[in-house]
This record gives sequence, C-alpha cells and structure tokens, in this order.
Amino acid sequence: MEELEVDGDGFLINRSDWSEFNMYTLAGKDGLTLTAEHCKYIMAARKMYEETNTVPAIRDFAKKFGMDRKAKELYALFESGPMKRIAKYGGLPKPTGCV
Repeated sequence: MEELEVDGDGFLINRSDWSEFNMYTLAGKDGLTLTAEHCKYIMAARKMYEETNTVPAIRDFAKKFGMDRKAKELYALFESGPMKRIAKYGGLPKPTGCV
C-alpha cells in the first residue's frame, strides 16, 4: 500500500487522497479507533466544507448538533482540539481560528 503524503501535523497534502479507508488510517495513526459517532461528525464537517469552502468553527459546528458552545460531546469523542481532528480525518484543510 502506498504511504499517504501528510504534513508535519498529519494532514493530507493532497485532499484528493481522502477516502473512508484513509480516514480510518489517519485516525489509527493517532491511536484513535473511529466509531459510527466519530464518522457522523467527520462526514458532516466534510459536507459543511463543501457548502462553504471553510472548516466550520467548533461553536458553529456544535450548534448544528444542538450542543452548547463548549461542545463537551465533541471533546469527549475527539479529545483536545476536536475540529482539528475532525478536519484531519475528513481530509479537510487545517482549521484556523477557534477550533
């Protein structure tokens, strides 16, 4: 199998390399086993990115799922920096700002 090209933070260099298989591979490299719940958020972020061409801010993303602005559920699933991990496994650009 061909090695994925990633930057120093583990984000895909070529977004076109993203696939569901590679999503699991990237998470596995971080020691995270993705569940259906993880995947729901990753796929939702991909959809939002397609619509806006921007990685959503954590507060906006959490609000979409009825969470308060602290997004405890996302932190529980993805640990620190949930939007960064969601974007990384979703093959999205590295988020900037409040993630």
